[in-house]
Amino acid sequence: MKVAVLGSGLMGKEAARDLLQSPGVEKVGLADIDLDRAKEVCKLLHTPKIDAYKVDAGNQQDLAGFLQHYDVCINALFYSFNEKVAQAAIEVGVHSVDLGGHIGHITDRVLDLSSEAKAAGVTIIPDLGVAPGMINILSGHGVSKLDQLASIRLFVGGIPVQAEPPLEYNHVFSMEGLMDHYTDPSTIIRNGKMIEIPSLSEVERLYFDRFGPLEAFHTSGGTSTLLKSYPSIDTLEYKTIRYPGHAEKMKLLVDLNLTRNDIEVSVGKSQVTPREVLLKTIDPIVELKDKDDVVLLRVIVGGVKDTRNTTYQYEMTTFKDRANQVTAMARATANTISVVAQMVGSNIIRKRGVHPPEQIVPGDVYMKEMAKRGVVITEKQIND
Repeated sequence: MKVAVLGSGLMGKEAARDLLQSPGVEKVGLADIDLDRAKEVCKLLHTPKIDAYKVDAGNQQDLAGFLQHYDVCINALFYSFNEKVAQAAIEVGVHSVDLGGHIGHITDRVLDLSSEAKAAGVTIIPDLGVAPGMINILSGHGVSKLDQLASIRLFVGGIPVQAEPPLEYNHVFSMEGLMDHYTDPSTIIRNGKMIEIPSLSEVERLYFDRFGPLEAFHTSGGTSTLLKSYPSIDTLEYKTIRYPGHAEKMKLLVDLNLTRNDIEVSVGKSQVTPREVLLKTIDPIVELKDKDDVVLLRVIVGGVKDTRNTTYQYEMTTFKDRANQVTAMARATANTISVVAQMVGSNIIRKRGVHPPEQIVPGDVYMKEMAKRGVVITEKQIND
């Protein structure tokens, strides 16, 4: 298959690396508005199977002209491009997957294109990162094993292997995006009803092998499309994992209005938002740099199977790839989107239209493919 990768940033680069190591992929086109950056990545990956292209994803004609030469597209651009890329893929009859982005209902707008995608014989799957993404696939797999679904509880965290003050956290994605997850309300389902609760709330203790004690608390966006896929569920909630004390410290910053970007304050002769100042101050402090990170994940799906209360628990601990200097978060994210793109391109996934990961990605195949890449997800069945 021939695969187009949009964006030569970290996720695009690592998705391309995985594609080039996969026997079913014959050609990869890496596109970026910055051609020199795309060429640099191609030089680093060092194989004739990949070429760099200059493409302006904001120009529909330019985008469609590039995509038409491929079987499937991996969209590793900023989430604001997701709808445009999906539309271009439908226009030229190319399958497409993206990393998601629930801010501004971007994923909802991509899902609204389902009938057009189906008519064009195209499969589009949004939200293929870790959370959302991996957690959706594993949730769907657990649900498929139950006769009756009751609950889904999700726990995910990308954290440094060694915690350091003042926040016991180092970021692997944008701190700006993290602030949104900490400040926007979290949508969950409790007692069968969809409700909003404050993020950074209901802190609970949990443990992983080699890690603990840790804390988990509500953050926005994690429940993603699961809210619509399983509207009749009794319990559905997502919590972020951090080292103990992190939520309390971030809550203080929120309570002091330092995370707000909807107000301005006067500093000398300038007007700035409190968040601008906070980000400029703490970003250098919490930058991961060359430290080791780890991604911890636990998905707990409960219900009834063969008249017995049954729980399926999925767990993953993934570390940084030191040999290639690839963060744990990049490994988990880029391999997920690459694996699913190849499932679509090789017709393992045949369903057409736009579908969230939990409704279309076969969890058993996904876990086997991720294990080949050193991202091992375990499954445990617990009967009451």
